[in-house]
Amino acid sequence: MPAAKTETNSARATSIEDIRAFSDTIIASLEDDKAEDLTVIDLTEKSSLADIMIIASGRSARHVTSIATHLAQKVKDKKGESPKLEGLPNADWVLIDLGDVIVHLFRPEVRAFYNLEKIWAGDSGHRPSDV
Repeated sequence: MPAAKTETNSARATSIEDIRAFSDTIIASLEDDKAEDLTVIDLTEKSSLADIMIIASGRSARHVTSIATHLAQKVKDKKGESPKLEGLPNADWVLIDLGDVIVHLFRPEVRAFYNLEKIWAGDSGHRPSDV
């Protein structure tokens, strides 16, 4: 009988370089759609859920919806499958699960309330232009 297969960060099929390149594509899409206050958090040593978390804001619920749907379509065009989206009907906080990358899109006041950057990064989060 074959041994049970377990997934670990080292067993993932995608290399960290591929994940970072994919996150750069996501960041470019967010910037194209005028997402504001982008923050990238490296989760490789913090969580097995994903390797990178990207947090951004939209000016309104309509803007957040637009950013999320455009990003989902770009990912579908690139990878051939639709990403998982949560929170789209209200668009106060939309989570897009892209596997190794998780994207959180917020309205500014909701983002300030939950403050995910402080929870996940402390002072280690960075803006894409800082890299």
